[in-house]
Amino acid sequence: MVCEKDPLVQEVCELYEKISSLENLKPSKDVNMLFTQLVVTCMPPSPIDVTKLCKRIQEIRSKLIRLCGEAEGLLESHFSTILGSYENPLDHLNIFPYYSNYLKLSQLEFDILSKHCSNYVPSKVAFVGSGPLPLTSIVLASFHLTTTSFHNYDIDPSANTKALQLVSSDPDFSERMFFHTTDIMDVTNALKDYDVVFLAALVGMDKDAKVRVIDHLAKYMAPGALLMLRSAHGARAFLYPVVEPCDLRGFEVLSIFHPTDEVINSVVLARKFPMTKHSVEHRHGPTKLPNKFFDIEMFNPLNHVNLMEELDIEEQLS
Repeated sequence: MVCEKDPLVQEVCELYEKISSLENLKPSKDVNMLFTQLVVTCMPPSPIDVTKLCKRIQEIRSKLIRLCGEAEGLLESHFSTILGSYENPLDHLNIFPYYSNYLKLSQLEFDILSKHCSNYVPSKVAFVGSGPLPLTSIVLASFHLTTTSFHNYDIDPSANTKALQLVSSDPDFSERMFFHTTDIMDVTNALKDYDVVFLAALVGMDKDAKVRVIDHLAKYMAPGALLMLRSAHGARAFLYPVVEPCDLRGFEVLSIFHPTDEVINSVVLARKFPMTKHSVEHRHGPTKLPNKFFDIEMFNPLNHVNLMEELDIEEQLS
């Protein structure tokens, strides 16, 4: 059982105490400094397994993920407002402090996607939890999927208003970028239209909520469609929820990628099974997967070598 004695856990707990005592989480010198310290603490590769944390630390982790989510939303909203004041907002995206991370993450996601849909370009993509600054959609649409239409879903109307402001003046994007203000749990038949669905890291901030969203997507996505999720690995799981292969009932896991550089999120790619009586309706017990193995890749920026190992999914599900 990992608890307070671990130096990394100790440091995370101290930062949690400082962050939770802040007056608010809007961008400011103190907020930026504390969250930067938290990210720097959690970024190095770590053998820590958050599922083995004691109950008190588990509770702190849950609260910390929510605080990170709130701060991230406020940061994106702040910069979306600034960008929206420009005549051509898309020309100024680099003012967002983490823009280069989005460029790297989107490149990574596109590369993984390309390996598994090399024979076609997705015509319609959904991004669930796009927020006020939908950088993944914008970067993918700009550089990688230049003919694809993007349907961005967010539950917050003000987030969509700000996001729309960023793309409405661009003649290409205004025809390919769509915004839907709704809870994804209320979207059913429309999900069948998408070749790929991206699920943002902070949609479903705890395990139960995340699994409910994944189950809903498994029920309504088109058979054979791809689901791209963001997860976290090692100490980075103090910042974002973790998605395990066993959470993806109704999907075949194709690839899991754990970056070890400044891209914080792990990337998981899965394919929706053809509809069978075992895939969606039977929610209990391990799903029998047709492919026994999938790739786990870890990227080390120091030597630019991809370390690949095969992992037995059946062990993960047991």
